Amino acid sequence: MTDSPNDPLREAALAYHEFPKPGKLEIRATKPLANGRDLARAYSPGVAEACLQIKANPDDARRYTARGNQVAVVTNGTAVLGLGNIGALAAKPVMEGKAVLFKKFANIDCFDIELNESDPEKLADIVCALEPTFGAINLEDIKAPDCFIVEKICRERMNIPVFHDDQHGTAIVVGAAARNALFVAQKEFSEIKIVSTGGGAAGIACLNLLLKLGVKRENVWLCDIHGLVYKGRTEDMNPQKEAFAQDTDLRTLDEVIEGADLFLGLSGAEVLKPEHVKKMTGRPIILALANPVPEIWPDLARDVAPDAIIATGRSDFPNQVNNVLCFPFIFRGALDVAATEINDEMEIACVEAIAELARATTSAEAAAAYQGEQLTFGADYLIPKPFDPRLSSVVPAAVARAAMESGVAKRPLEDLVAYREKLNASVFKSALLMRPVFEAAATASRRIVFAEGEDERVLRAAQAILEETTELPILIGRPDVIAQRCERIGLQIRPDEDFSIVNPERDHRYRDYWATYHDIMKRRGVTPDLAKAIMRTNTTAIGAVMVYRGEADSMICGCFGEYRWHLNYVTQVLGDAQHHPHGALSLMILEDGPLFIADTHVRSRPTPEELAETAIGAARHVRRFGLEPKIAFCSQSQFGNQGSDSGNRLRAALEILDSRTRDFVYEGEMNLDAALDPELRERLLPGNRMEGAANVLLFSNGDTASGVRNILKMKSGGLEVGPLLMGMGNRAHIVTPSITARGLLNMAAIAGTPVAHYG
Repeated sequence: MTDSPNDPLREAALAYHEFPKPGKLEIRATKPLANGRDLARAYSPGVAEACLQIKANPDDARRYTARGNQVAVVTNGTAVLGLGNIGALAAKPVMEGKAVLFKKFANIDCFDIELNESDPEKLADIVCALEPTFGAINLEDIKAPDCFIVEKICRERMNIPVFHDDQHGTAIVVGAAARNALFVAQKEFSEIKIVSTGGGAAGIACLNLLLKLGVKRENVWLCDIHGLVYKGRTEDMNPQKEAFAQDTDLRTLDEVIEGADLFLGLSGAEVLKPEHVKKMTGRPIILALANPVPEIWPDLARDVAPDAIIATGRSDFPNQVNNVLCFPFIFRGALDVAATEINDEMEIACVEAIAELARATTSAEAAAAYQGEQLTFGADYLIPKPFDPRLSSVVPAAVARAAMESGVAKRPLEDLVAYREKLNASVFKSALLMRPVFEAAATASRRIVFAEGEDERVLRAAQAILEETTELPILIGRPDVIAQRCERIGLQIRPDEDFSIVNPERDHRYRDYWATYHDIMKRRGVTPDLAKAIMRTNTTAIGAVMVYRGEADSMICGCFGEYRWHLNYVTQVLGDAQHHPHGALSLMILEDGPLFIADTHVRSRPTPEELAETAIGAARHVRRFGLEPKIAFCSQSQFGNQGSDSGNRLRAALEILDSRTRDFVYEGEMNLDAALDPELRERLLPGNRMEGAANVLLFSNGDTASGVRNILKMKSGGLEVGPLLMGMGNRAHIVTPSITARGLLNMAAIAGTPVAHYG
């Protein structure tokens, strides 16, 4: 919220909401509507069949409509953010924003509903009437105590989850932060004294949840704008506050803060003074959640209590208590088991799942989204960051389990492990496609050496490899640097305990390595002195020598540097009559499925023989992902209509392939649109040998293949797995500098598959 009409943030925010089209949401069809047949199925007369099926069995609405994945976020605009009662219409941008977060973080379709109704009972009647449309209701920004009334009525009358996020979402994230803050401070819920300021919907919900986590009611001291809530007080009281009334003569925050272990603020700016913090116990926990100005600024609290553990509602301080950690994921789990409500067990499961994630190793994706921040569990990292993708699977799975165990799930899941894998696949695009590769890799414990072992992405990948596979990572790098970086980024793994290290500066195998390299290269101009220098400085050459000597099964390099530079050393050491690089294959995971591109890095202008060799290798590798290859030879020329160099070489490659029986489908030469549009291809060449769209595009020019790969990455949101180096017997793979930690994990699984699995 800004004061000045010329504030840059204000202008940027307004432009964000206005352009390129007003608002933040749109509706898109999920089924084709291109002809009369589609229309007949989507609407009259075909739609009647779905209507009759639902009339006969109401639960079938989940099968034939989108209701099972639809949430309504409902407000009357009486308590919007820190803006107060601004009305339903002015609340719409906030509700649209909430809907966007549902979609972004949990792939839930959310509709914002703003109602001009201030009477809580009438508002509840309207919400209850929405039950046929939605799978769940998210109440939002309704003032207290009206929100208590609306939620109570809706929960009693509706048979779907009703969740007031301002209450319970805030409470869940506060519960997770408190759980981990107590862990750091070495205190227990049952022992602590809590002083809370606020007394509104969120504050009361937080206190109620803390009671369920083990806090004793007699240890909770609630203050509001009028002072302490005490027995006999009549001013500004309601049943929710009365539940926390203390039988005491104390009346002020200054009096009750003495000896408090935890301060919970959901009230107003600068309510908590430094002199109050002085009166708290050692290692005080301060959750100052008022926005935009907290109850106390963290630096002021630490001036008097340097060991204080502090959380706020702001993103510019550590430990932001943000409801987005909770609401998308608790709804995801509830919808997926068709829960009739969100109960205490589900809320506590959500608390524990969020808290456990922060105590676990930080994800590489979260680290990338929050570069420069320390994401190691401790006083400044109590809860995960909103963009931690692990939330999307861990929290819904915990919520779904709790719903099933507490008996509110109408459609229990048969396999929670499979459910988590499905959720992971929706977040990590490569997860589902990589499953056959990981399963194959699990059959052997292969040793994978990483040439750039000091790189943070490699370190995170090594942690994931040890957690998720049977492979054994070997890192090339300086042990002290690797150890320091592991500790700095919060990894649990340590050099020489969890993985092996080769130190280029000092390793007992140094003489063996340079002697081996010299023996390989002595007839190619490499002297002993040069071999020694290379084995001290060139980690790619060191990794290749390790594979050559049988000390590693495969190597991965290329996190920085130029591809062909790495390829030179890989080929020098590992190339022989049986093994030579004949192409790089990039798997691009797109919205409508996977697409392989070859050759993206190895050959600039391959010969017909090399093109045929690349096609054979691509077919073999595509099958590693459980797919049947359909290879399109792509060119400006189309089925012989041009005598260009590209077309001639591709046609010659096709003749080479045709000379023997092949076990994969290939066709060409053709334009890209013909490769991907089977109807167009059939018009151009009726009876061609390929059915459906091609899943491998093979180009006669390296520049073209590389360009298509990069366009798909940068403009189409394609996620790359690879590139896979074909022809080296799975003994080496060269990645590119844009690789992520998860990309390295995927490559390790590919490198970890024994050769026998893919021929």
